[in-house]
Amino acid sequence: MDDDSLDKAFAALADPVRRAIVARLSRGPATLGELAEPFDITLQAVSKHIGVLESAGLVWRTREAQRRPVHLDPASLERLTSWIDRYRLEIEARYRRLDAVLAEHSRTPPEKEKEQ
Repeated sequence: MDDDSLDKAFAALADPVRRAIVARLSRGPATLGELAEPFDITLQAVSKHIGVLESAGLVWRTREAQRRPVHLDPASLERLTSWIDRYRLEIEARYRRLDAVLAEHSRTPPEKEKEQ
């Protein structure tokens, strides 16, 4: 995933309404009206949020007769998760090394035990 795609995706997910929309879409496709139900905002505002998510590549719309359901793109979320995991794993490895160093330093040498 290139930097521009990451920037767009994280910027899109920075808004709590858009995160809630993504959470709802994780359970399955929904229409604009269904996505707007839990919010006290206009359909037009929800449509703009969908547009931001669409331009970030996180969702797409289809047409089924009169319905235009919005679908979540799980592959996009997986790419974001993979990007985050790469850094999480590096940091975890650093913490494991630090734990090993601290454990080594916390051991009391045998000569010191006899003196006590």
